[in-house]
Amino acid sequence: MTRQTIHTSQAPQAIGTYSQAIRVDRTVYVSGQIPTDPATGELVTGEMRLQAQRAFGNLRAIATAAGATLDDAVRVTIYLTDLKHFGVVNETMAQYFREPYPARVTIGVAALPRGAQIEVDCILVNDLPS
Repeated sequence: MTRQTIHTSQAPQAIGTYSQAIRVDRTVYVSGQIPTDPATGELVTGEMRLQAQRAFGNLRAIATAAGATLDDAVRVTIYLTDLKHFGVVNETMAQYFREPYPARVTIGVAALPRGAQIEVDCILVNDLPS
């Protein structure tokens, strides 16, 4: 088994004891991304569409750093503090993922780090050498 830490300055730095992503052989496990702007370190607030775009953009940046794309996603998990945003997040996700879409689960939660309203993680599988 080959294990590699994935890191990019194009996504927010980890704010805890975790890595942005870990590759194990052909599989990349991407840590949850909240809508933090990697350039400023500030949380994107306001309209949920903008928050979702930032969170998915952070996922995409980490996938790129791993030599993958979001087309390699096999599983996505979305955490929302208010499930009323499900439709907007679903529409936004369609801007970042293509058919065949990955398996997905959306979970309503009481709170997220830094007061975020959305967090997204994913698992990627690609054919790049590890």
